[in-house]
Amino acid sequence: MAFQLHFGELDLLRCRFALSPLWETQEAVRTLARPERHGYHLPWLRRIRSAAEGIDLRPLWLLMPRRGHNPDFFCPPPESPVVTFAEEIALVRSTPPEAALRDLSLALAETPGATGSDAGRAMLADPARTVREVAGLLEQVWERLVEPDWPRLRALLEADIAYHSRRLAEVGFGRLLGELSPRLAWADSTLTVGGKRGAWQRDLGGRGLVLMPSVFTWPDVIGGHEQPWQPAVIYPARGIGGLWTEAADRTPDALARLLGRARADVLCALDEPAGTTALAHRLGLAPSSVSAHLAVLRDAGLLTSRRHSHQVLYERTPLGIALAVS
Repeated sequence: MAFQLHFGELDLLRCRFALSPLWETQEAVRTLARPERHGYHLPWLRRIRSAAEGIDLRPLWLLMPRRGHNPDFFCPPPESPVVTFAEEIALVRSTPPEAALRDLSLALAETPGATGSDAGRAMLADPARTVREVAGLLEQVWERLVEPDWPRLRALLEADIAYHSRRLAEVGFGRLLGELSPRLAWADSTLTVGGKRGAWQRDLGGRGLVLMPSVFTWPDVIGGHEQPWQPAVIYPARGIGGLWTEAADRTPDALARLLGRARADVLCALDEPAGTTALAHRLGLAPSSVSAHLAVLRDAGLLTSRRHSHQVLYERTPLGIALAVS
């Protein structure tokens, strides 16, 4: 199964990258219910198990069919490159009941028996209440399951965007799409997305496309969004294999003896570019300590730094890579 997005000249000028805490939140809900997604996230799943059991996720799962339409209103693509969860959930809560009803009807129809179930009928009978309940559940998931790890997740997503923005400048849009995922193919001004969400075609109509890396989407590539939202394609972010690996698990003892444990941990934690705050959260160190270690490592030629959006990202030089993986 595959779907196609047809680009015009204006669409190519209106393509952009973005990241979304709300998207990661609702995809975390899907991940809890889908064993095929668990492999990279087992440490996280074990850690949040008790907190997840305290949230009734069944209403959200009912609206998350494995194939076909998923409600756009509770995961709209962000309107700017970086948004907060509070901004996004406020947008969800402002969804007009008539728009929610259409979205809910399409999603429930994808799961046999869902529309006629007690829960499904209740959702359709009062879409305004359903919007409030969905927003409340997503907020609980964010606060209990996702927000504690958001600095780590955001760092990986921002690093992905920084990397692929650089690749866009180097290789162009068509080749970049194939690098985002093998399920993406570009030919004759058409983006073909292989996946499980059905076969259909859309003309972007000058609205362009939002490209969003996601931690929890793997192994899927997801696309869609009907008007009034801008079309989007969500792809697995780079580096998720080491996302939940703690520094102590990846730092060679010999390197720790050479550089000191904390400084070696900082070097080895930079599998993907990251900023000071994210590294401090990941390593359990004070931001001031991490900043000092980063400065020393950069002065020694093991790291480079560059500004991206609101922060400075650090990444290893070839010499730093050689030391970290030796």
